[in-house]
Amino acid sequence: MPLVCLTDFREHAREHLSKSTWDFIEGGADDCCTRDENMAAFKKIRLRPRYLKDVSKVDMRTTIQGAEISAPICIAPTGFHRLAWPDGEMSTARAAQAASICYIASTYASCSLEDIVAAAPRGLRWFQLYVHPNRQINKQMIQKVESLGFKALVITVDVPKVGNRRNDITNQVDLMKKLLLKDLGSPEMGNVMPYFQMSPIDPSICWEDLSWFQSMTRLPIILKGILTKEDAELAVKHNVHGIIVSNHGGRQLDEVPASIDALTEVVAAVKGKVEVYLDGGIRTGNDVLKALALGAKCVFVGRPILWGLAYKGEHGVKEVLDILKNEFHTSMTLTGCRSVAEINQDLIRFSRL
Repeated sequence: MPLVCLTDFREHAREHLSKSTWDFIEGGADDCCTRDENMAAFKKIRLRPRYLKDVSKVDMRTTIQGAEISAPICIAPTGFHRLAWPDGEMSTARAAQAASICYIASTYASCSLEDIVAAAPRGLRWFQLYVHPNRQINKQMIQKVESLGFKALVITVDVPKVGNRRNDITNQVDLMKKLLLKDLGSPEMGNVMPYFQMSPIDPSICWEDLSWFQSMTRLPIILKGILTKEDAELAVKHNVHGIIVSNHGGRQLDEVPASIDALTEVVAAVKGKVEVYLDGGIRTGNDVLKALALGAKCVFVGRPILWGLAYKGEHGVKEVLDILKNEFHTSMTLTGCRSVAEINQDLIRFSRL
């Protein structure tokens, strides 16, 4: 039987991946309240369709940081894709290139950045950075991704410490035994930190440090993990180029707002000065439409990409993206939106159900 929605891919992955890998991918922090609320919050929003419009042509194209993408549906940074498929991030990059969307490669990629670029040389790529306490390592990583043609630097801000992920503790997940991280070591330094458990994240990073990163690169800097108007205002003050509203898929601090619930506050705070994106809980084309109606420039999808990889590698990811794009096209058509620019808050209302 064909897989016809993202839930089908989830069930296939759950049945075919090892228990420890499935728990690692699906797990959230503590009681998983935020992980589950990320999806449930979308269902509290209802659509207000407008009819008798000419929707014979519907254009899903948009731009992020000046680059055109075929639809406002891109791939969020997730680590260790080889847990789901042998070619890992290389397959993900190929699927993103074929779909003409953006793929954010993770610091914790299980393929080298060189191999990711070689697999999809024409693809639009951003790089997600976990800030290491050693400034020299950060500098070398930034220089590498810039030289490899990545188009933006995405700094994750919500992991001064890894969240309390009970499944991984129970399963005694030890990625060191499974996957070698290709990019934390460098030829100059040797394999100083080849493994996940040996790559600490700097808990001292603060707003004043952003100027150092800006001095290191000409790439636009995006902050991932912002959930409040206060931090959104500080991001604008510190001249970042974009914000990804995200709670890390509910994997960090439990009982924070769902991403879609935090979006409005952040969008209002930045006053159009920077682009705002969203990740967390996107499972249907309606979800994409709702996020854009509330001010997101585009959405980034995480776990469903790994479900697609587990199904059929590059082709599974392509199927996941095609389903989301087709559903989004249908959502636009049935609400009377002929272009992404026509999607606005008048299309939605919040349900009391």
